[in-house]
Amino acid sequence: MEVILLEKVGKMGVLGDTVNVKNGYARNFLIPTGKAVPATADNVKYFEDRRAELEKAEAEKLSTAQSRADQLAELELTVTANAGDEGKLFGSIGPRDVADLVTASGVEIEKAEVKMPEGPIREVGEYDITVQLHADVQSSVHIIVVAEA
Repeated sequence: MEVILLEKVGKMGVLGDTVNVKNGYARNFLIPTGKAVPATADNVKYFEDRRAELEKAEAEKLSTAQSRADQLAELELTVTANAGDEGKLFGSIGPRDVADLVTASGVEIEKAEVKMPEGPIREVGEYDITVQLHADVQSSVHIIVVAEA
């Protein structure tokens, strides 16, 4: 299925690109989330009429993400968690916990923006967590996990 991208999507393309994707990906993700529209003649004309407006909105998203990344780069958070004698946590600290912790410190992030490819934190220590704020903007948050006294 051919679609017109309304914003930058990962390794697929940028605003205005016409790309060929699988039907399910277009129907179930790109179109419902507003990242793309089907490449029909009417949609092509509609997109060309709104191109400047969409480019301006994309530039605003990028600048907002960049300012949030600058705030996150300075952030160092400490978490106390219930842990055993050897430093293993009873439970874990996952993306939702990290997002809630960062949001409580004053910078709004969502769970989906937190990237933890190694899985949740299960031990006491220091960790750098990657946060993907925009397709072009990544930042990291330094988190220190300490055991409860």
